[in-house]
Amino acid sequence: MEESPFKGKTGLRRLINATRYSAEGLGAAFRHEDAFRQEVVASVVLIPLAIWLGNNGLERALMVCSVVAVLGVELINSAIEATVDRISLENHRLAKRAKDIGSAAVLVALLNAALVWGLILADRA
Repeated sequence: MEESPFKGKTGLRRLINATRYSAEGLGAAFRHEDAFRQEVVASVVLIPLAIWLGNNGLERALMVCSVVAVLGVELINSAIEATVDRISLENHRLAKRAKDIGSAAVLVALLNAALVWGLILADRA
């Protein structure tokens, strides 16, 4: 199978480029996506709180990872939305479906984080 002519570099140059592209993506999400900014602000509060509230490394890791997962899923959702909008701004049932499914993924990640935190913190009561 033929590779894309747009395929990037290899080796160390690829790693450097990938890091730069990732940083650009984080910056773009922070600048253009309200939900991502809100979740980053929540993460700045919740991650130190998780480290403080967790009784052991496993609890801390679960609480932190559940918060970071929300950020990751939000980034993917934002990418889906941007791609759909790039293709067409026309109202289309498949575009709506793609955006709704991306939004549902964020909701699942948020519910997961709430469940993880709730189970860990309820164990103390």
